[in-house]
Amino acid sequence: MASSCSFLLLAALLALVSWQATSSDPSPLQDFCVADMHSPVRVNGFVCKNPMDVNADDFFKAAALDKPRVTNEVGSNVTLINVMQIAGLNTLGISIARIDYAPLGQNPPHTHPRATEILTVLEGTLYVGFVTSNLPAPNRNKFLSKVLNKGDVFVFPVGLIHFQFNPNPHQPAIAIAALSSQNPGAITIANAVFGSDPAISDDVLAKAFQVEKNTIDWLQAQFWENNHN
Repeated sequence: MASSCSFLLLAALLALVSWQATSSDPSPLQDFCVADMHSPVRVNGFVCKNPMDVNADDFFKAAALDKPRVTNEVGSNVTLINVMQIAGLNTLGISIARIDYAPLGQNPPHTHPRATEILTVLEGTLYVGFVTSNLPAPNRNKFLSKVLNKGDVFVFPVGLIHFQFNPNPHQPAIAIAALSSQNPGAITIANAVFGSDPAISDDVLAKAFQVEKNTIDWLQAQFWENNHN
């Protein structure tokens, strides 16, 4: 009997862990939990403002997402609207971004550690793709890519390295992305590896990338610009 109870308890725990592993932000337990940005309490998210103090502006931002943005050296600009811009997004598990691409511009390879992304092209053409985690040989990290035109939609699974590139040398492109987290996070691969503070040892990176240390030193000396607003 004890053995049977232990098995059921283990099964229940595994089911709970599995459910948490496939979820993003926790599901809300009430209508809303507007973030109280002034609270000194720190939790996984933000403390709720008193519902009696909530008003429509807690769910609103004049974001001007219909207006074009100036792109940076890699030729893109990501305007993210998350819980830091709209306090009412707290616990709702969603955010949105406008992405502008200059001709031949790109949103370089990056990951969102806490969100799946669904992207739709509003103007222009984009070449997009993502790389899977380790798979059995021969496709240890399989690359999946697609050329998207105006109105097309593409999904980037949570945590996987992905990118978007505007192949048109003459026309800009625009996309809107929705993400399954109030605060999806972004890790741009080149910035994180070669632009970390303090820097990762060039001995470590030279061995990891199988190149000379002077190549790593040169890469670390570059200015790794952030394209996220």
